[in-house]
Amino acid sequence: MWPRIGGLRALALGTPGDLRSRLNSLVLGGVKTATAGLLDEYAEEDEELEHVGERLVLVDDADSLVAVVEVTSVEVTRFAEVPWDFARAEGEGDRSIEEWRAGHAAYWARVGTPVTDDSQIVCVRFRLVSAGAGGIATGDLGT
Repeated sequence: MWPRIGGLRALALGTPGDLRSRLNSLVLGGVKTATAGLLDEYAEEDEELEHVGERLVLVDDADSLVAVVEVTSVEVTRFAEVPWDFARAEGEGDRSIEEWRAGHAAYWARVGTPVTDDSQIVCVRFRLVSAGAGGIATGDLGT
């Protein structure tokens, strides 16, 4: 199971270190409004898919709160069919869907979960609700 903070599931983007810091900065800057995951990872972690309206705690390498985001859409699609508008919403600087696919395939291969065109991808869009602890580090983060 994924860590919980204040009753909310944690959202840990990328891998620890520079990548996670960069991705978190993109979220805080309003550039990154989507993230992709592998459907198989949800089953391995015994987690349900996110749902519209769910709030997630964006965390840093120490699993400390960076921000709270709210899920605005969730779709599952084949890797080969992830649409360009979703890839662009990930805000990672890809200039085409082919570049997005190559970068994500390389990332998942590096972390030990290579993908094929038929791999099922969970496409999650979100909006930034609040950034930093700002009085929400404890209590009910879902309100």
